[in-house]
Amino acid sequence: MSFGELMAGAEPRDGGFALTVPETWYQGRTAYGGFSSAVALEAARLVGSEGAGSEGLAQLRSAQISFVAPLTGPVEARARVLRRGKNATWISAELATEGGVATTASFAFMKPVDSALHLNELPPPPDVIPVDQALPFAMKHSPTFLREHFEVRFALPRGEEKRPELCWWVRLKDRNGLHPMTETMLVGDALPPGVLPLLNPGVPVSSMTWLVNLLTPSPATRDGWWLMRVVGDFAEQGCSNEPMAIWNADGEPVVSGMQAVAVFG
Repeated sequence: MSFGELMAGAEPRDGGFALTVPETWYQGRTAYGGFSSAVALEAARLVGSEGAGSEGLAQLRSAQISFVAPLTGPVEARARVLRRGKNATWISAELATEGGVATTASFAFMKPVDSALHLNELPPPPDVIPVDQALPFAMKHSPTFLREHFEVRFALPRGEEKRPELCWWVRLKDRNGLHPMTETMLVGDALPPGVLPLLNPGVPVSSMTWLVNLLTPSPATRDGWWLMRVVGDFAEQGCSNEPMAIWNADGEPVVSGMQAVAVFG
C-alpha cells in the first residue's frame, strides 16, 4: 500500500485520524522514520487548514521530530495549533499506539516574506554522479520499507577508504496524491546513519531526533529523484551527530537537517 492510499483510507478522529501501519513501511521493529514524520505532518496539515482562511495554511518551513518509542500496529495521529500569527503558524502533533506516545513533532509553517538577504552556501558534492549514470542500489539486505517503496542509486564514486558518509539518489515508487511537503518528509529519512560504513555488520542503530529545515516553500524535482547526503561528524558514548541535506535533480538545495542517532555497539 502506497502512502497516498494509506492516507486516503485513514479513519477520521477528533483532531486527527487513525490508521494501521502496514508491514511494508517497517524498518526493523518500528515504522520507518520518514513514514512517522509524514503521518505527523498530515495530521498537522489537516488541523492547521481548519480556520486558516481563504489563503489556506502556509508552507512548511521547519520541523522537529522525536522518535520516542516504536511505532507499530494501530496508530492515532492528533495535532493542535499552538499559535497562529500573521505570517507563521506553529502546530504540534503526536502519534500514539496502545503503548502510549511513540512520535512527537513540532511544525512551523510560514508564508514567504520579502527580504534583502540572499545566501546559498549549500552546493551539492562536486563529484556527484548524474542520476541517469548512477548505478542502482542492491536491495537484498535493505530494510523492508526501502525495498517496497523506494528506488535508490549510488550518487558518489566508491572510494577505498571507509568514510562516515552516504550519498544516494532516492525516489518514491508511488508519489500519487502526495502533497510536496509530505513527499519531502517521506523521502527525507531514507538514508541510514552516515556512520554506518564504519560499524560492524548487525550493530543496531536508531534515530532519536530529526530536525528538518525546508529551504524552499515549494520543493520540486525532475522525475521524482532527490539527491541525499548524510555525514557522521561526531560520535561518542553511543550517540552520533548527523548533518544531512537534500538537493533536487538540478542541484538546488531543498532541505538542511540534523539527526541524533543512537548507536548500540
